[in-house]
Amino acid sequence: MIEKQFKNLEEQIEILKYKGMTIEDEVYAKKILLRENYFFLNGYRYPFMKSTNNKTFLEGVTFEELYSLFLFDRLIRNIFFKNLLIIENNLKSIISYQLSKKYGYREKDYLKAKNFNQDKAKQKQVNDLIRKMKRQIRINGSQHTATAHYISNYGYIPLWILVKVLSFGIIGELFAILKYDDQKDICHLYDIKVEDFLVYLPILSNYRNLCAHEDILYENRTQKEISDTLYHQLLQIEKQDDTYIYGKNDLFALVIIMKQMLSQEEFKNMSLELETAIENLAYNLHSIPVGSILHRMGFSENWKQLMNIERERYDEEL
Repeated sequence: MIEKQFKNLEEQIEILKYKGMTIEDEVYAKKILLRENYFFLNGYRYPFMKSTNNKTFLEGVTFEELYSLFLFDRLIRNIFFKNLLIIENNLKSIISYQLSKKYGYREKDYLKAKNFNQDKAKQKQVNDLIRKMKRQIRINGSQHTATAHYISNYGYIPLWILVKVLSFGIIGELFAILKYDDQKDICHLYDIKVEDFLVYLPILSNYRNLCAHEDILYENRTQKEISDTLYHQLLQIEKQDDTYIYGKNDLFALVIIMKQMLSQEEFKNMSLELETAIENLAYNLHSIPVGSILHRMGFSENWKQLMNIERERYDEEL
């Protein structure tokens, strides 16, 4: 196995220049490479390369363009992250309200196995999740301000407090083991089908973690695809082999999910921020069109129209 050896800043610059990148201000480039990490920046090189086989840069590609894409991804990651946190908080609030209303507000009441899906195939999942939640109560009972307050003053932790220390992933697992009627009640508040919601939650959780850990966002693809929606149809997204080419397992699929889970005002604000970020990127790109980046994001040319389309409603009973 060939080892990757350490390269100093001068050597990093030479590698980029050898591959055809234009670097006019090497002092500036070295400063950025030191601050941001050559490996992380290099992860954004693919749109600027001649092909997957010819791993040299297109004619005229500059270091500033590469860094602009890097900064663009960081910016949209922050935009998505803050709105994913809004969705996470809303979901935790709704689930805790619905379950507390029906099963009680003490953990000895709402964590009973009989409150969850009684399918034998789900029993291990139910028991595992109850253990996870009880473990969070033990761990955070004295460490988290809110949980410590309730333990100290009341002797229990209500679900609307416990959800504050549960991860988005655990919340998704919790929804998955609820009785179908409880799932329907929650989905009814979002006007989303239960089967779609079960697909949406792990996607939202994965993107939330991706944003929190500063992984590459703009061209991320998920394993699961979302169902076709009215939005795909109204935006007249192109199809290939009877499948929409955008908005299925790409970043635009996340936008479609968030369209259904944010308020109209929240989604409008997010869309305007994304629009500004894309316009700024377009201004800084010279060797490639911004459309090539939008393609990698799964954004159709008319993606902004989604902001003005009314929320999709389901007429059938949820």
